[in-house]
Amino acid sequence: MTIAGFSFPTAIRFGAGARKEVARHLIGQGLKRPLIVTDKALAQLPVLSEFRMHLGGLDAAVFAGVFGNPTCSQVMDGARAFKAHRADCVIGFGGGAALDVAKVVGVAATHPGDILEYVWDHPAVRPIDGQLPYFVALPTTSGTGSEVGRSSVVSENDTHLKRVIFNPKILAKVVFADPELTLGLPAPVTAATGMDALTHNIESYLSPAYHPLCDGIALEGTRIAARSLVIAVQEPGNLQARGDMMMASMMGAIAFQKDLGAVHSCAHALGAVCDLHHGLANALMIDTVMAWNYEAAPAKFDELAHVCKVSGGGEEFVPWLRALKARVGITGKLSKHGVKREHLPRLVEIAVADMCHQTNPRPCTGADFRRLFEEAM
Repeated sequence: MTIAGFSFPTAIRFGAGARKEVARHLIGQGLKRPLIVTDKALAQLPVLSEFRMHLGGLDAAVFAGVFGNPTCSQVMDGARAFKAHRADCVIGFGGGAALDVAKVVGVAATHPGDILEYVWDHPAVRPIDGQLPYFVALPTTSGTGSEVGRSSVVSENDTHLKRVIFNPKILAKVVFADPELTLGLPAPVTAATGMDALTHNIESYLSPAYHPLCDGIALEGTRIAARSLVIAVQEPGNLQARGDMMMASMMGAIAFQKDLGAVHSCAHALGAVCDLHHGLANALMIDTVMAWNYEAAPAKFDELAHVCKVSGGGEEFVPWLRALKARVGITGKLSKHGVKREHLPRLVEIAVADMCHQTNPRPCTGADFRRLFEEAM
């Protein structure tokens, strides 16, 4: 029998008001000069200035150079801001993009070379062998779950290809998961990020890789997201639903250390070629890919239908997904969202090269990806 290794090391402070504990925690660690890494839009909103009011006793600076799909140059700019402030720790504050940059700003600030040289598949990958700055994370969306992940996904500046830095050393020391930080999210962002969280849980559960701990987490994460996503979109001030989605997001990210599937390979291609928001890209592809996957794992689809309270079993799970998308306002095919037929060759090329589909329940060839993209058009 194969020996498998499991690990769930992240400390999490979860609940309304958790953001107010950050200053006391950092001061208790002997830290005084944090760099807050956030995105350009969030930096202009009251939520960041309100958070900074709770950082008494700390000399905090803000790097707000993250926007769109995060790039390697944003990481290097953040590293320069870290050095300029003489920072001793990093606070990641934002959605998946900001947190992915925040996780590796400390690497770039304390290690030689460009951050691209630390991606897992670089031909001469550099080791992360030095001491990293203390890092804590505060998610302000409920989608990627990047706050509990041991990987950072950043795009090449020119090609927009997503590259992955994977190392347990970049994990946050503590996650302060405060659902009050998500109360101001507009409905379209709540919907897209929520579908991202749901996709993580579903694909992780369907992956044929062996990880029963992740299977249990993924099923429960799916159940929580299924009961609360529509409420979070339609009742934006509902703190219980916001908390549920934040928890489902973290559970999906913990579960996908088991691996993902072809929905994510398609979404990564759509992000690279058409600059689609990652959660929206997942939402636009999930029902098409799941309909194709059904025959490879009907018993697992029955379990997904059960936790989502879908009557009729696994055969009705994909129709339920389509109805869920409509209820949260995600409508139309890829063509409605700027994807053109001339994009297909490049989309297929990137999807095939993406590692996520290697653990899809049904093997995917280039011809399969082309069919899936065409069906979703």
